[in-house]
Amino acid sequence: MIKIIADSTCDLSPEIIEKFNIGVAPLTINIDEKLYRDKIDISADKFYRIIEELDKEPTTSMPNPSEFLKLYNNAVDEGHTEIICICMSSATSGSYQSAELAKTYFYEENEGSDIRITVIDSKCMSHGSGWLIMKTAIYRDKGIEYDKLVKWIEHFKKQVKHYLTVDDLDHLIKSGRLTNASAFIGKILRIKPIMTMKKGKGSIVAKERGRKRVLSYLINEFNKRVDERYTNFIIIGYTSDIKYAENLKERMIRDTDFKGDIYIMQMGVAVGTHVGLGAVSLFFLEKRSGQAFDNLLVNSMYEFVDKTNDFIDKIKK
Repeated sequence: MIKIIADSTCDLSPEIIEKFNIGVAPLTINIDEKLYRDKIDISADKFYRIIEELDKEPTTSMPNPSEFLKLYNNAVDEGHTEIICICMSSATSGSYQSAELAKTYFYEENEGSDIRITVIDSKCMSHGSGWLIMKTAIYRDKGIEYDKLVKWIEHFKKQVKHYLTVDDLDHLIKSGRLTNASAFIGKILRIKPIMTMKKGKGSIVAKERGRKRVLSYLINEFNKRVDERYTNFIIIGYTSDIKYAENLKERMIRDTDFKGDIYIMQMGVAVGTHVGLGAVSLFFLEKRSGQAFDNLLVNSMYEFVDKTNDFIDKIKK
């Protein structure tokens, strides 16, 4: 069996992590000069209750390579011989580099080992990497072999569509995404910025006035962009307001033809530090323009991967 490992910014629920036996390396959060491991030493709910009372803006740091090394060794002790480690975008965190360094340490300590470890830069954030990890785990449990899984991830990771909207504009100011003037006007007009991922980083793609228009924008974008063949589940994320996420789920059921599973999961402390209170997000697989796989059956994964490999090989030639 293939072991899947991630960092804590994947923000998958404890139930999903347990179901798919996913190893998680926690990021560290500095809150008023005290260090906390994401989801271990402090819960998301507790963090969101105190965030407005903090003296200093919290900061985050990548998992120590020792955390990933521990997970690699634990996987081997469990009897796994193949490991896929999927990390958040290297453009926003050092988790990928930390996992790669841990991989080097592993082979130095286990010279000649036949254990296979692949570390993947997901180019995603939060439940974006979570979506990719879940999809990988589902295919793994259907018997898809290691090399084909890795190629599938690398081929499709940039199609994991992210949408994130926030209520707390102050955190976007501190991250450099908005100017003070823009935020001031935004607060007066109740403007909600909507972000997506571009080249591995968050980027504002739209601004809507009020939550109802934000939800309508997300629904319209989903209907226009979703790849129905491979999106058999979506993830809705939230920080502090679960009712906002539930409203989006209700709109998805009412205003789209989507019939798959809809998961609502909370964003953890590491992500919440940067987006603040009242954030909500949506994740699914986006169709690729000009994609050459229109006639493939969704349930024929083996055939799909083989054709994908042939397609990639032709491009390389």
